[in-house]
Amino acid sequence: MIYELLLMFYVVGTIAGLWFVFKKAGLAPWKALVPLYNIWLWLKICNKGWKWIVGFLVPGINIFTFLLMVVETSRVFRRSNFWEQMGGVLLPCVYLPLLGLTDWEYHDPKTDPPAKISEVRDWTEAVVFALIAAVLIRGFVFELFSIPSSSMEKSLLVGDHLIVSKMAYGPRVIMTPLALPLMHNTVLGTTVNSYLDWPRLPYYRYPGFGHVKRYDAVVFNFPAGDTVLTNFLDGKYTYYEAVQEFGREAVLNGTARHPVLGPLGKIRVRPVDKRENYIKRCMGLPGETLQIIDKVVHIDGKPVETPTDAEFDHEVLIAAGFNPEIVLGGSGVSREDIVDAPMGVDAAGNCVLRLPLSAELAAKLRSNSTVIAVEEVEYPADSAQRLYPNAEGFYWSVDNYGPILIPAKGKALKLTLENLPLYRRVITAYEGNTLEVKDGKIYINGTQTDSYTPKMDYYWMMGDNRHHSQDSRFWGFVPEDHIVGQAKRVLWSVGEGGNRLSRILKNANDR
Repeated sequence: MIYELLLMFYVVGTIAGLWFVFKKAGLAPWKALVPLYNIWLWLKICNKGWKWIVGFLVPGINIFTFLLMVVETSRVFRRSNFWEQMGGVLLPCVYLPLLGLTDWEYHDPKTDPPAKISEVRDWTEAVVFALIAAVLIRGFVFELFSIPSSSMEKSLLVGDHLIVSKMAYGPRVIMTPLALPLMHNTVLGTTVNSYLDWPRLPYYRYPGFGHVKRYDAVVFNFPAGDTVLTNFLDGKYTYYEAVQEFGREAVLNGTARHPVLGPLGKIRVRPVDKRENYIKRCMGLPGETLQIIDKVVHIDGKPVETPTDAEFDHEVLIAAGFNPEIVLGGSGVSREDIVDAPMGVDAAGNCVLRLPLSAELAAKLRSNSTVIAVEEVEYPADSAQRLYPNAEGFYWSVDNYGPILIPAKGKALKLTLENLPLYRRVITAYEGNTLEVKDGKIYINGTQTDSYTPKMDYYWMMGDNRHHSQDSRFWGFVPEDHIVGQAKRVLWSVGEGGNRLSRILKNANDR
């Protein structure tokens, strides 16, 4: 409720301020209530041309234009103090009414131009106001995101730079407000936090253009990124993986050391909005039962379409004497996949590789005269495989997983000792309850129960590169408060051969 009141105060205060500003400028104040017409009159009051209207009409740019107009309004009232103008930019809902209700006089800029300011002051204002506008745009309108790994290939490629819409599902309130602008969670790639842990604001999402749908390419905060190791802040090796491998005590006291990756570093806890950003495709919605049977996702017992560009591992047999990199180069297989591919030699000297391939790419390689065979790989269930919920009795595989009921807001989950591992993290980590099992009975917040009603919706996210994607099969549900936005378009793309012009403005949700 508090966020709705704040938004109402911001909007009403700004409009009320324009009402009184119009009155002081000799205009009928009711005109401040007429959409678009009020903008045109506001520009006339500040002696600004029609080009500024374009700035008001372009999403994102209109925020910057609005803040500049607050500054221009202060100038026609001869209020040129830098800090005062800063306050006006941050709280126009308070500042504009002050301009209209105090004894500060309006000066028509056509006949009484405002005092000139120094070039240094002009540049300082431009930089500061641009930063404020950029933070607002990045937080509430859209953000740029680059694809760091091949988990979404071939739908989205490493080197794709995407526009992520915050308005698609509704902008999320900034939960960690004291942070350096335009930095996510660390300062310029160091291990230093770019934010202060206090204060933290509760989760709230303003209304958007729609809701998360199946197959949407969604950017979200990494659910398993709440606790991270300082030597692996990017989440490629998680705290939870380390605990499973070395035990909690060894990880917490710093005695654990990975034989290949080296020291783990100290433990750091991150707030929701400062966890690493991931992008995956939504495959399961709140309240649905999801199951993967022979690589095909089933929802409520019925198979759903597998994205056309989805990749699965294949064994590729290349004739002896041929260089795999030359054979595969230019075929559409990414260099990252070729370099990382497990490689061996059979008894006849032929090269054997395991590569993630789409159905189209597999067919293309089969037509290559130097490729002897291309066979799809099947991964059986393995008790040593670290799949969610990482508990006894859940020996699923990446190809055959579930069934699992996805929690929905307000819909009670029936709890048993058998299914409790699936929902333990929902109850405790995501929704802040205590959970105990005593004498074979379940206690939540000290009360015995056999059910739990979630306060949020949850989603099931999967990468299109199905055998090379750290997704919900490994760390479980994505809570709604972790949703950042929807990937919309590829703004530009850079690959091994340079700019990939054919991908510019590609729909990020194509499948």
